[in-house]
Order: sequence, then structure tokens, then C-alpha cells
Amino acid sequence: MPDIVASTPPRDSRRKLGSLAIVWRYASRYPGQLAVALVALVITSGATLAIPWTFRSVIDKGFADGANTDHIDRAFYSLFALVAVLAVATALRFYFVSWLGERTVADVRMAVQANLLRLAPRWFEENRPSEVASRLTSDTAQIEMAVGTTVSVALRNVIMGIGGIVSLFLLAPKLAGMLILGIPLIVLPMVLLGQRVRSHSRSSQDRIADIGAMAVETLSAMKVVQAFGQETREQGRFAAAVDRSFAAAKRRIGIRAAMTALVIGLLFGSIVMLLWFTVSDVAAGRLSGGSLGAFVITALLVGGAFGALTEVYGDLLRAAGAADRLAELLAEVPEIAAPANPVPLPEPAKGSLAFEDVTFRYPTRPEVSALNQLSLSVAPGETVAVVGPSGAGKTTLFQLAERFYDPEGGRVTIDGVDLRDADPAAVRARIAMVPQETVIFAASARDNLRYGRWGASDEELWAAAAAANAAEFLRALPDGLDTFMGEGGARLSGGQRQRLTIARALLRDAPILLLDEATSALDAESERLVQAALERLMANRTTLVIAHRLATVRAADRIVVMDAGRILEQGTHAQLIARSGLYARLASLQFSEAA
Repeated sequence: MPDIVASTPPRDSRRKLGSLAIVWRYASRYPGQLAVALVALVITSGATLAIPWTFRSVIDKGFADGANTDHIDRAFYSLFALVAVLAVATALRFYFVSWLGERTVADVRMAVQANLLRLAPRWFEENRPSEVASRLTSDTAQIEMAVGTTVSVALRNVIMGIGGIVSLFLLAPKLAGMLILGIPLIVLPMVLLGQRVRSHSRSSQDRIADIGAMAVETLSAMKVVQAFGQETREQGRFAAAVDRSFAAAKRRIGIRAAMTALVIGLLFGSIVMLLWFTVSDVAAGRLSGGSLGAFVITALLVGGAFGALTEVYGDLLRAAGAADRLAELLAEVPEIAAPANPVPLPEPAKGSLAFEDVTFRYPTRPEVSALNQLSLSVAPGETVAVVGPSGAGKTTLFQLAERFYDPEGGRVTIDGVDLRDADPAAVRARIAMVPQETVIFAASARDNLRYGRWGASDEELWAAAAAANAAEFLRALPDGLDTFMGEGGARLSGGQRQRLTIARALLRDAPILLLDEATSALDAESERLVQAALERLMANRTTLVIAHRLATVRAADRIVVMDAGRILEQGTHAQLIARSGLYARLASLQFSEAA
């Protein structure tokens, strides 16, 4: 396996927290919950800031000569009331903020997944699906933490900081003014170091994505890894990726630690100096003991608020990096999309399929022409077999017929309509396909069959399974159609997986049938039964068959021989054998080997 490198380039750190706009776009869909969370946040902050004022009253009136116990009792009643308000408001804030975090992440995940489902296969050739999956999991987890915790903590500390400064001015204006003069010294390192934190946060997320991609790649090919004795090498590769992730995280943590130490040192150092100067005011009677106590508590609250902001600022920058990566996925525009006014396909469907002077190159292999000025027409109800050596362009015909790609030159039509003028969903609704590589989802056998037609009844599912010679082994499964198939159909043999995909295509009952090595994984008896079922299915349907084994296509209405993206010859089996061309040579090789 090749070494995995980061596929995502670093972004300009100047965007900073602006990347979180995507989070606000989804969170703002729930104004009621937002309002309750904000109100609860303001109440908790106000209740916390009111506590020092209550202590001021206790100290000034409770310790004065001739103190009245009623004043003390009322002060402590007020404290109990503040505690009750603080408890209820904190619970409300926690619930609604956590709810918003979960709901926002769910919406972001669904939006990203919906956009990914619209993208053409070309995009997935150029981007690793495992890295994309990491964005859907680890990056959204960062956003969940930001919305459900970090933003709430940041807002609370901002309110506490601003409200605390106001309280300080009310308690001791001179001391508060001296404290305010030191705030720029605290904010400046946050801004300067914050830019570096965000850059390293993005890098850290990319390295985490690399780990996920490498793990998926290795675990999905475990049999190959073990068969070739590469366990030690794969462990080394994974350890190297983990070390790179740790190194990136260590750089980010180091900067955040330095930022936190600097800010807290400056903040609390300035508070200690102010208290030093305050003692003389208390001794001279210019400031009461209660005011001094309230000032100290409030200053500690303000200091704690600004100190916490350095930490949550780093978390917000990390979430901004994650939001940046998710925004890239949401911004991707599908290359294959329905036109503004799609041309409807004729009704009822005839099933004609035509390739007219088609030239095509795969985006990942632009130097090689997969198809070169190819023209091929398949009449309604005709069965055409396409044969040729590997790389001849056979599978490309299927890719263009399904409109997974658009040709560079020429056009592809179904029932006379250029596929680029039609809705891709309408085009694919008229096609049933059995791919060369079987795809079984980690779901029940029932759901895998229903992929062909989701509303099919159990009777229709069993009929399709019987036609594909799959009913016997499906009935033998522990829970029948409700049996879980495992990752990639791990509970089935290769032939069983092939038959299940054939049953899926049978169930679709589309006018055009694409069979790519449809019986390649079956034993002789199963192939005979499935071939008979396919012959019944192909009656009155347009069928395009790709096969390397020529015995499966001898009965086709027409055989098309391809090589290097061109059609070399076409005709019936007997006609092509008589011409002694490429088909005759391929047939001679295969039939002699079989003999």
C-alpha cells in the first residue's frame, strides 16, 4: 500500500474565526432554543456577579459596631436566592446549549452527506473517501464541542468580563481604571498567538484524517496484509502517522500553553499589584473593607473570565479549522447535474442506447483516451455483447451510459435524448446494472435487495432471488431476509454476493440492462441457472453485456470487439470467427484452455 500523505492544503490563517459562520448558519435555524440559552446565560452571569455585592453588605454591616443581625440574615437569604437562580439558570443553559450543539452537528452532517451524494465519481477519484469520512466524524465532533460547550463558555466569560469591569468601576473607580489600562497587554498576545494556534489546529485535524484513512485502508485489506506478511510494515506506517499527528498536536498545545501562561500571568499579576496599592486606601478610610472584599472577588472573577477566554479562544480556533474543512465539502458543486429545464425521456420507454462519435478521457488519466471517436447503437430489445482485452474501454461504456461522466466529444443518447439534456435521476431510473465488483451494504439481505426497488414486496423480493438462484441460500440464513450481511457482505461467499447483486438488478425491472461480468463468480450449475434467468429477463429489453469469457456471449444478437477505445469488429459469433480477427484469437485461446 502506498504511504498516505495529506490531501488537504493549508489555508490562509487570516480567515480565523470567520470560518465558524457556517456553524451560525445552521444554529440560527432554532431561534427559540438560542433565545432561551442566551437568556439563561445572561442570568447565570448576572447572578454570579451579584454574589460579591452581597458579601460587601455582609462585611460592611455584619462586622461594623452595633451590627444588626437582621441585615446579616437578609444578606444570606439573598445569597440563597442567588444560588437557586444560578442553579436553575445553569441547568437550562446546559440543556439548551447542548441541544443546539447536537442539533447543529446533525444538520451539518446531513448537509455534507447530501452534497457528497450529488458529486460525480470524478471527485471521489481525486479525494480519498476515508479522509472525507474523517471530516464527517472528527471535524463535526470539534464543531459539536464548539457549539455545545466552547461558545457558551466564551459568551459567559465575555459577559462576566464586561459585567465584572462595570462592577469594579462602581466599587472602586480608580483601581478599576488602573486595571483596564493593562487589558491591551492581555488581549494582544491572544490575537498574535491565536493565529498560530488556528494554523496548527488545521494541520492537526489533517493528520488525524490521515490516521483514519490509513486505518480504513489497512483493515479493509487485512487478508492481503496477512497473506503477504506485511503486519510489521503496516504497524510501522501507522505508528509513523500517529507520531506525525502527535507532533502536530504537540506544536498546537505548546502555543496554547504559552498563550495561557502569558495571559494569566499578566492578568493576575496586575490584580496583585492593584491590591497592594488598595491596602493604603482601606487603612486611610477611603475604601470600606466590604468594598475591598467585593473588589477582590470581582477582580478574581474578571481575571478568571479573561484567563478562560485564552483557552476557549484556542478551542474556537480549532473548531474554525474543522468548520473550514467541512465548508469545503459543502462548497463542492457537482459536475453532473440536471439542467435548469431537463428534457423528459419519452414515455413509454423504448430502451434504445446510442454512442455517437464519443471521445472520453478519465480525469485521473488525461493522457490516455478511454474511448476514441466511438460510435455504437443498440436497438430496443437487442442484446449486444462487448468483448476485448483489459483496458479496451468496455466498462467506460457503462460509466457514460449511467452518466457518471460526460464525454469530451460526441454524445450519448437514450431513446434519442442526449443524456446531458436529461435529468440524471431519470436516466438512471431506466437502467439496471450488475457491476463487475459486487457491492453489498452492511445491512440486511432485504435492504440490499430493495436497493433495486425500495418499495418491492416480500413476494417480489423472493421472486427476484429465485430467478437469480439466490433464494436457497437466503432462506438458509439465520434470519432469512433480515440477516445482517456484514461489512461488504462478509457473511456471504463470492458467488452468493454476485447472485444477490443480480437479484437486485432483476428487481429493478428497467428497460436497459447493463451486465458487467455478471456470472464471473458463479459455479457451473449456478451460472447455468442464472444465465437462463438472465435470458428470460433480457427478452424485450436492451441489454449490454461485458464479458471476458466468450462462452457467455455466444448467443448475443451482436458482438462488439473493442481495443484501445475503438471498435475493431462486430457481428455474430460465427461471423467473427470466420474473419480470423481479434475475436477469433481470443476465442481460440479461451476455448482451447477450456478443452
